[in-house]
Amino acid sequence: MCLAIPVRVESLIDEETALADIGGVKKEINVALIEDLAVGDYVILHVGFALNKIDPEEAAKTLALFAELDEAAQREAIEASL
Repeated sequence: MCLAIPVRVESLIDEETALADIGGVKKEINVALIEDLAVGDYVILHVGFALNKIDPEEAAKTLALFAELDEAAQREAIEASL
């Protein structure tokens, strides 16, 4: 199973590298496949490579769903330990 996540571009380092915010963690990512990338853009990230741009609203929806899944998993883990 592969997982690609939306991340926000925080800064551009060079033509092929950017600094992204991944759930509050800053990480250098490869952006060589993306044209016309700007700070603030959201991209789909898979194994360190930005695959394409994504609409900010769509990124927010996806990130909210991931947060809901995380909360549900934490609740389930707490309930299982009782």
